[in-house]
Amino acid sequence: MNTIAAALLALAAMPAFSAAASSVEWTGIAQIAEGRGDKGAWRQNDSRYDYVDDATVAFDSADGLKVAWVDQKKKDVLYRSLSANGIAQGQPVNVSRNPATFSWAPRIVVVPGHPGKIALLWQEIIFSGGSHGGDILFARSTDGGVSFSAPINLSNSRGGDGKGRLDRDTWSNGSLDLAIAPDGTLLAAWTEYDGMLWLARSTDGGASFSRPVRVAGDGRRPARGPSLATGPRQTVYLAWTVGNDRSADISVSQSDDGGQTFGRPYVVGAGPGYADAPRLAAGRTGTLHLVYAQSEDGPSRRYHVRYAQSISGAGKFGVPRVISQPQRHAGNGAAYPAVAVDRQGTLYVAWELFQGTSTRPQGLEFTVSRDNGRSFLSPQRVPGSQDDRGGTNGSHQGLLGKKLAVGDDGRIAVVNSSLTLGERSRVWLMLGRLSVTSTAGR
Repeated sequence: MNTIAAALLALAAMPAFSAAASSVEWTGIAQIAEGRGDKGAWRQNDSRYDYVDDATVAFDSADGLKVAWVDQKKKDVLYRSLSANGIAQGQPVNVSRNPATFSWAPRIVVVPGHPGKIALLWQEIIFSGGSHGGDILFARSTDGGVSFSAPINLSNSRGGDGKGRLDRDTWSNGSLDLAIAPDGTLLAAWTEYDGMLWLARSTDGGASFSRPVRVAGDGRRPARGPSLATGPRQTVYLAWTVGNDRSADISVSQSDDGGQTFGRPYVVGAGPGYADAPRLAAGRTGTLHLVYAQSEDGPSRRYHVRYAQSISGAGKFGVPRVISQPQRHAGNGAAYPAVAVDRQGTLYVAWELFQGTSTRPQGLEFTVSRDNGRSFLSPQRVPGSQDDRGGTNGSHQGLLGKKLAVGDDGRIAVVNSSLTLGERSRVWLMLGRLSVTSTAGR
């Protein structure tokens, strides 16, 4: 290894933490749903599943919260509105409404400035004659979540959509994402088992979508874990990783025409190890933030979380840095991060915490940057994020979910789900806000 490469690797391994002792005041926990803990053998849509899972959350512009999750017994995506302090409003609404097929891994967005307009995307395990079941479905609400439109199938293929493949025998469900541009354009991205990465657009609020366009991926280098972010005007960013490669890096591509076409991908994190589960967030000042998990020992090993940023589009990322501080607890891992940025430019990152030799995460960790990613507060465990009966974190069909949301005023919402086999399952919400002003670190 030459001197320059060694120096870059050393820099990437150096976390930059600020001097503040505390970052977030956690203000409450709200129970969203509870169920049994039954997960039988996989028998396609005849499987005996009875648990709740796959929670996701979004803020609206009226200080409310929108939460979606999956009820595996019903095989459906459910939705509920909550007040700013987590109090449920109304009864859960069944969005997918198809008890014959499993619905997994929802994503939710709210139209900016219109808290009553909500969009949901999810993976429906429809078997259409291919080797793997899966299609990408969408529904919208124009009345604040009181009702939702009939689901429409965006992929309608035999490709096993929503699968993010590591190799022929290993994949994650929930390999999809949903974003909304400032002009209201909706963008849906997903991968299929055979490796292709697709994107569809809606310019009429979700009433209809364009025919999906292939962006990347093939059978040799299957795309996995797409993440979308939107910038000013018609800028759209799309990140992903690939399977079948023990040293895969993150690719980030930029569109300047609202997602109709994308430029050549820029590679982030080049070097030894496997990079997985990218997540993007775009700040108002033009900074593009990227977090992802990295394992020097290859896929499915112990990961840590890295951060990189670009201040001038997808082709100008700096050297990634470790922000999860995995060395604090020997044997622990940090993976499947989430990232969000508020109106003031404060950056928030959360991730799944793998403790000791456990192959499933238990609890979540969290950090904040108040200087545009130059330094981060020392990571904290999210209080109440670990199940009190020893259950492991959802999502149990694939951890490529979105559990973090941030309001424009710095309010924080983190959701989690857990399963204790044979006992119970639950979905719950943790609320917080910034509590101190950090001092700049190195």
